[in-house]
Amino acid sequence: EMCIRDRMTTPKTEDIPPNQTIYINNLNEKVKKEELKKSLYALFSQFGPILDVVALKTRKMRGQAFIAFRDIVSASNAIRQMQGFKFYDKPMRIAYGRTKSDIVARMDGTYVPKEKRKKQQEKKRKQEAEAEQAAKRQEREKAKPLEPSSMEESGAASGTNVPGPTPKLQPPVNPPNNILFIQNLPEECTELMLQMLFRQFPGYKETRLVPGKKGLAFVEFDNEVQASVAMSGLQLFKITPDHHMVISYAKK
Repeated sequence: EMCIRDRMTTPKTEDIPPNQTIYINNLNEKVKKEELKKSLYALFSQFGPILDVVALKTRKMRGQAFIAFRDIVSASNAIRQMQGFKFYDKPMRIAYGRTKSDIVARMDGTYVPKEKRKKQQEKKRKQEAEAEQAAKRQEREKAKPLEPSSMEESGAASGTNVPGPTPKLQPPVNPPNNILFIQNLPEECTELMLQMLFRQFPGYKETRLVPGKKGLAFVEFDNEVQASVAMSGLQLFKITPDHHMVISYAKK
């Protein structure tokens, strides 16, 4: 019977959701790759069906391995029972894998090739940077004092404090409610950019771009009072140098 000794402290995994793949490090680097994979398979298959064992001998990946189980319960039991177990004279450190293994992703239909995944990550970073810049522009616009001429141009009669010419687009007049209708958005505007702008207001729930119609979106709040505060704060905000957001209550 397998005896588990010399357990080590469990690695911090609170920021990694439980999943089917476990990550093991502190493995003996002197063990050959094929022997290591077979030994890991034999040792961990007691916890459930194993889909794949990945152990690379590159300099960056030495002493590390990934094991993909068929289900999360098997992976969780393996982590709990084998944490700190001496494997080739070294206690294993085990945690949930940060990324889903390719074989698991193929099974659940979420697999994305490495090159495409890299492009998606680059696109996400770009969108986050654009959203951050938009939020900074908003802060600068808020801090800028208005000249009388600017107030006229910006439609001071409607109570807005954002400088710049009033766009020709006029917002529809609908009864106050908790959903805002956003118009005059630039083509490159993403949900992430709008989230960065609107989530600073209390009660923010979600943002939805209108499919198939450029420049339009809906932003939902918990109640109409919170929606009104957001409308006042961002009405005619310049999301880009050439685009002022036009905000109104959505038609219900």
